[in-house]
Parts: sequence; C-alpha cells; structure tokens
Amino acid sequence: MDVYLAISILWGFVFIYSIMATMDFGAGFWSMIYINKTKTRATNIANRYLSPTWEVTNTFIVALVVAIYSLFPKAAYSLGTILLIPGSIILLLLTVRSAFLVFSHIAEEYKKPLTYISGLCGIFIPGLLISVLPITHGNFVDFSNGGQQLNLVRLFSSMNAYAFMAFAISSTLFLSSLLLADYSKASNEKEAYDTYRRDALIMGPVSLITAFLIMLTLKNESGWIYDKMMQNLPVLLLSLFLFLVGGLGLILPSLKPGYRGMPRLSVIAVTLQYMTASYVYGRAHLPYIVYPDITIHSAFTDPNSFRAVFITYIVGFAILFPGFVYFWSLFMNDKRYQRIKRPKADIK
Repeated sequence: MDVYLAISILWGFVFIYSIMATMDFGAGFWSMIYINKTKTRATNIANRYLSPTWEVTNTFIVALVVAIYSLFPKAAYSLGTILLIPGSIILLLLTVRSAFLVFSHIAEEYKKPLTYISGLCGIFIPGLLISVLPITHGNFVDFSNGGQQLNLVRLFSSMNAYAFMAFAISSTLFLSSLLLADYSKASNEKEAYDTYRRDALIMGPVSLITAFLIMLTLKNESGWIYDKMMQNLPVLLLSLFLFLVGGLGLILPSLKPGYRGMPRLSVIAVTLQYMTASYVYGRAHLPYIVYPDITIHSAFTDPNSFRAVFITYIVGFAILFPGFVYFWSLFMNDKRYQRIKRPKADIK
C-alpha cells in the first residue's frame, strides 16, 4: 500500500508540473511570436501571466526531484545515469530561459533578442522533458554489468520519441493559448482574446493528432504499455470526450457581450482531459519505473522513512496549498492587476 501511495504522490508532482510548466513555457513562446504585433496586446497579456507564475512553476520541479530521491532512492542513481545528458541539456535551457526572461524586463534595448531566446528555449524544454517517458519504456536503455546506459542513437531514431516530443510542444502551445485566452477575457482585452482563441482552435486538433501518433508508434515500439493502456479504453474515451468539451467551450456563445466562447470551461475540461489520459498512461506503466529492470517495489525507500517523508509532505502542503489558491484567485480576479496601462499612442 505504501509503495502505491508513494508513486501516486510522485505522479501527482509530475502532472502538476507538466500542466503549469506547459502553460508557462507556452506563454513565453507566444510573447515572442506577438512581440511586434502591438495592436493585439497579446504580448502584454503573455508577459503579465509570466511575471508572477514562472517562479511558482519552478518550485514544482524541485519538489519532483526531492520526491524521487526521498521516495525511490534506489531508482535515483539509475535515473541520474540514464538521464545525465538530456537532463543536463534541460537544466542548461532552464537556466538560459530564466536568466534571459528576467533580463528582457530590465535591459529594454535588448528586449527583443532576449525575448526570442527565452521563447525558443521555452518551446524546446517540453520536448526534451517528455523524452523521459519513452526512455523509461526500456527500448533505449542498455542494461549490462549491473549498470545502465542510454543509447542516444536508438533514441533519436525512434518515431515514438519524436511523437512524444511533438505532443509536448503542441500541448504546450494549446494549453497556454487556452489559459491566455481566459486571462485576456478576464482582463477585457478583446483583440488578445480573439488571437489566443484562434491559436487554441488551431493547436487543439494538432495536439490530438500527435496523441494518436503516440498510440500508433507505441504499439509498434513498446507493445507492453500499449496493451495495458487499451485495458482502460473507457477512460481514454472519457479523455477524448473531455477534449471535445474543451473545444466546444471555444465556440459556444459567451455570456459576456462582444465575446464568443467560454474559455474557462475549456481550460477546466482540457485539464481534466490531460489528467484522465495521464492516469491511463501512469497505471499502464506500473509497476515499472524503467522497464524491465527497475520497479517501484525494488526502488522503494524504507517504510519508516516513507512515513516520515509523507507526514512532512502533508504538513508542507497544508501550509502551501492555501497560499497557492489565494495566489491563483488573486492573479485571475484582481482587476487592479489585470488592468494594463496603455501607452498614450494606444489611447484614442
């Protein structure tokens, strides 16, 4: 029982970070894309989302790493060895993105090139992060002499790995455009709302196509996990239904005059859709952390240590969760923060 509770905590961290990070990284990319289109004010909206959230998002990747080392220490060495190269590249890109994101708000004369670099780094990071999933399927890890080694040639010649990367990038753009559309509507920025609503309508079908590509390539390259996912086909169909609800939310009539769509409904439905899909994938992945040699049972920490860590997590979240809720409600509902001071040239 303890081991399944521990892996649920770990997977919860993975899901929370993946949702928050994709919205964060995508906002940086959209800020770059629309930096020269001042009339839509889409970049202003993206920057206002980025300013308070990117620091919060980065705390969850720290919590994820700590959870791995505290809950599954026997897997930490193997994962650290296997992910040494991709993990180092991810950390480098995260460092560059964070630094350039800060400097872009300080060094006005270099604002555009700094925004371009941070935006491009932000769109590469999700693709590299999600490559961890196909790596854990075992096809790209050589187990020999009690050690593990990642076969990079095999990894970057795999269609399944590229399907995962394409899904991560398209999902990043889809989720972030949904949230920015919702935030634009709450901020009464009609042009920005129309822009991000259009982007969401484009990127939604693209992300769905890449999800189907994952399943097709998964069947050929990692049949063991594909077969186990198909055992939860009703939940996968529920995930597809929630995706359709999210798309419908963008075209329904709005209660707010002058707008079309209900982006808040779309954000909630699509988040639930990703949650159900990740549940099916995560359950199918059990009991393996890295197939076929590292399982949750062989890598689990001492039960007494787990209970101490678990109590610490409960106390920590009891303290932090109300703060996160208050932060999010303040960010989405505080009209003083949402109000953007317009340049004089924009005022007619």
